Amino acid sequence: MKDFMGMMKQAQQLQAKMAEMQQQLEQTEIEGSAGGGLVSVTLDGKGGLKQVKIDDSLMKPDEREIVEDLLVAAHADARARLEDVMQERMKEVTGGLPLPPGMKLF
Repeated sequence: MKDFMGMMKQAQQLQAKMAEMQQQLEQTEIEGSAGGGLVSVTLDGKGGLKQVKIDDSLMKPDEREIVEDLLVAAHADARARLEDVMQERMKEVTGGLPLPPGMKLF
């Protein structure tokens, strides 16, 4: 029974650390860019789009498709960076154990 109580205590500590990590992630902002920095997007820790920046040189009617493609690429870059940050924080919380495959925090 002593082992069970120890496991329960560890589970509660892990749960508290996870809640703290979630709170920290909510305040995290990650920027991704494309086109050599001509387009950038900022995501919050849950993957929500917070900001888009487009260089003035791209604001030409005939370059609309390029801007659209760069926005998608910048968003993908930011999502990948966010995933890396989340994986690192998860390792800190779980003592180096990675998230199981397919498990996402957002």
